[in-house]
Amino acid sequence: MTEESPGGEGRDPEVVSRFVEGFAAQLVEAGMQRMPARIFAALLASDAGALTSAELGEQLKVSPAAVSGGVRYLSQQHMVSREREPGSRRERYRVHSDQWYEALTNREAVIKRWEAALGEGVAGLGADTPAGRRLAETLAFFEFVDGEIAAMMERWRVHREERFG
Repeated sequence: MTEESPGGEGRDPEVVSRFVEGFAAQLVEAGMQRMPARIFAALLASDAGALTSAELGEQLKVSPAAVSGGVRYLSQQHMVSREREPGSRRERYRVHSDQWYEALTNREAVIKRWEAALGEGVAGLGADTPAGRRLAETLAFFEFVDGEIAAMMERWRVHREERFG
């Protein structure tokens, strides 16, 4: 049995639901909150890549408040954006094809803040103390990761252009 919906015309809703819940479970296991994970997976699984709050609530069988809180978190993480539905006051929430790139790029700012804090910690605790050495190694790790992310993102841009145009 299939059902027509903005999320995927002619798809079996059970198949969509299994994907959404399965992928959301993987995101939760990786540290994302449950409701934002479910919303993000539902948006990914929709053909339009965008759903209204009502559509998300209906699909996920949750309250408007739950959708609102989840969308707020995803917006703060730059994983979804809000847009007005044409001719309506209703908002649609959209996931973009570059959401992973955006999310990872935004993590770079967090890593930079961690690097600054760790640098202050090394200076304050002394680089020659056990704690200072531990902080210095952690700082070196994040500096390494930061450089690798920048290089990887450039390789991704080239790969994406080659593969998807």
